[in-house]
Amino acid sequence: MIFRWKAASATTLQPITMLSMSSALLSYGDAAALVAARARELAGHRWPAECAPLGLAAGRVLADSLLADCDLPPFPRSTRDGFACRATDAATRAFLPVAGTLRAGDPPAGPLQPGSVWEIMTGAPVPDGADAVLMLENVESADGKIRVTGSRSIDSGENIVPRGTEARAGDELVRAGTRLASPQIAVAAACGYTSLPVFSKPRVAILATGDELVPVESTPGPGHIRNSNGPMLAAMVAAAGGRSLLLPRAADDPDALDSAIERAASSDLLVITGGVSAGRFDLVEEALARAGARFHFTGVRIQPGKPAVFGEMPRGSGAGARTQPFFGLPGNPISSAATFLLFVAPVLAALAGTEEPTPRFALAKLGRNCKGKDGLTRFVPACCDFHPDIGQPATVEAVTWHGSGDLAAFAQSNCFLVVPEGVELLRAGETATILIP
Repeated sequence: MIFRWKAASATTLQPITMLSMSSALLSYGDAAALVAARARELAGHRWPAECAPLGLAAGRVLADSLLADCDLPPFPRSTRDGFACRATDAATRAFLPVAGTLRAGDPPAGPLQPGSVWEIMTGAPVPDGADAVLMLENVESADGKIRVTGSRSIDSGENIVPRGTEARAGDELVRAGTRLASPQIAVAAACGYTSLPVFSKPRVAILATGDELVPVESTPGPGHIRNSNGPMLAAMVAAAGGRSLLLPRAADDPDALDSAIERAASSDLLVITGGVSAGRFDLVEEALARAGARFHFTGVRIQPGKPAVFGEMPRGSGAGARTQPFFGLPGNPISSAATFLLFVAPVLAALAGTEEPTPRFALAKLGRNCKGKDGLTRFVPACCDFHPDIGQPATVEAVTWHGSGDLAAFAQSNCFLVVPEGVELLRAGETATILIP
């Protein structure tokens, strides 16, 4: 089954009051549309930029358009090893004398005399007067002359890329907002860019809460667990192009939470994990409210991740006043990971200046049945074979897991299998949607 959702009709964000939180559960589609609308607003801001050396620019987001410094290619270029010729001369099938040789890196030669050819290598400039390149394997040679073999024909323009076909000087080659990868690095190098303007990485404060958490390097006592969410979310922030500030764990205490939230005030985005459910010691929403938070949603009809919270807080005053987006994610690690990909990633992408779509979904063939959940969209830890045989679709199967705290199972997954709300069962062999980290 292919997963689709209907976007909410309104793009204006409506605050949710504390009194309405318990009844404000949105569908996944409505929550995603709301986050996307806010991300579009954030993307319209002019974010700080800096200069990155070309060798260190991969993964960064381009802040200004990359322009061609000259025509590309700067000369008519041969795409094959062979012989530069006039197509009309080659069509006579007479033996034509080889007047010279051109290698890649040689200056343009010519003009090509009528009734002759130049031996030419791939990437070399085609001599003036030539309008085609005969491939080496399609000619026969004798006594310093060549001709076309058999019934092979040659057309004008064959195996030549004319000057400026790829781009003209001043053309936009890569637009601002593009996350730079090897293709963009290559074209930048071809145009002489030794450094590139990139957006500064957004600063993401990560706050794990809970009396049960101890540092990773500690040995947990009775009832305690190591803080796995902090390092996990820091890794996800880095992969999404942000720079994380990993705050010390905050206890389930109002004063501790108030202090931690204030400590994150200078960051561009605040991600809190734990303390957002409905238990007696789930105090995060109240702490956010004390800090002046405006809540956009306080729960989504998904599993895992139902208690997820999204909103903004005022930061600063006067000319320096701004708002800080925040997310409250459930404390169970699989819930935190899923809700990060679904909701945090689009906002982080906007803060990073990129226009790339997030979250990332793909299609795969389902290997075995997977059950739905009444009233919820499920995001089930799964393993997808992204390297099938040629011509075969990728296949995906849910991993065997024991709830959203099962890190051992989560470590065996590489995606989430999506079971849409209202679907009782996805059957083996169907096309299913997966959420890709």
